[in-house]
Amino acid sequence: MPKEKRTMDDASADQLLRAVVRRALPRADTDTVSVVSACAGLLAGVAYADRDFSPAEAQEIERQLGAVEGIGPEGTKAIAYVLELHRIELANVHTNRFARVLRDLGTRELREHVLGMLVALAATDDTITVAEVNTLRQVTTALGLDQADYNRLQAEHRQKLGTLR
Repeated sequence: MPKEKRTMDDASADQLLRAVVRRALPRADTDTVSVVSACAGLLAGVAYADRDFSPAEAQEIERQLGAVEGIGPEGTKAIAYVLELHRIELANVHTNRFARVLRDLGTRELREHVLGMLVALAATDDTITVAEVNTLRQVTTALGLDQADYNRLQAEHRQKLGTLR
């Protein structure tokens, strides 16, 4: 069984996620680990917004995490495992803190990029549910972005979704 499994008496899910990100990025500074952990935590929140953390969403999370320089395939799988295993706590307890970390440490460009990742994740199954829209709008505000940012990013996926049907 992977080291990432824990009991509820151990560290919280966000602490566990941070530890796994730290192991995946051993040369990263503290802020980078915080940003990657927050981004990963928000991915879990959006994936679980509709109470269905689907295999397609898990695969999309791995794809997105795999784009982070230095994580590598093992790190990506370990982070994705923690996200899936602790999705309920990550989605329901830590979302605002993850957004605050990104707002405090990330540039506007980074926050827009993260929001784009979240919208892409929600669109993975060719639809964005009302629950996902509500979560995305809350995260948009928490990231210090506005409705126009969200609308622009969702429109990119709305066009893609329309061409897939």
